[in-house]
Amino acid sequence: MKYPSCLSEIYAHPGIDELDLSSIYTAHEQVFFSKGEFILTEGQLSNAYYCLENGLVRAFAKSAEGNEITTAFFSPNEIVIEVASLFLRQATRENIQALSDCECWMIRYDAFQDLFENISGFTEWGRSWMSRALLANKQRSLSMITDTATNRYLKLQQEHPKVLQMAPLKYIASYLGVTDSSLSRIRKEVALKGY
Repeated sequence: MKYPSCLSEIYAHPGIDELDLSSIYTAHEQVFFSKGEFILTEGQLSNAYYCLENGLVRAFAKSAEGNEITTAFFSPNEIVIEVASLFLRQATRENIQALSDCECWMIRYDAFQDLFENISGFTEWGRSWMSRALLANKQRSLSMITDTATNRYLKLQQEHPKVLQMAPLKYIASYLGVTDSSLSRIRKEVALKGY
């Protein structure tokens, strides 16, 4: 059976066989979000996560001063998720918004729990995914402290080129922890040096 490419890529794990993949696939529902539409808003309880087939999504929180600070970008073949809200069953402090028209495959919390309890390969996959996500979050936190803004930009360019192509500059700047004018300077410097 042919599965959507994002599901095949996201759930590629040696412990998940074809029969398991079929069960995982049928637990998902295809959903679409329009550019600018909110997938999750601050104060809501997350009841699903989304495998992104096409489009670009961002997560952001509001600072004490009311400024939007981008905390994550999600590109195709990634999971759009607010982990704390979904798994700790608490209201989210973040917002998740489509930056373009998006095609996703949604899995509801209850369906995820059922798969997690009944398919050992899915359980292994979930633990592995969570470990990678935790490591990526730790690396991002350290990068904000130890790397220059230019190096953070270059890493974003390398790992998520679609973000630089599609996201508004103000969102990229807040994600990198710089002002809009600093981002413009970094972009000019990178273009001049031919990185």
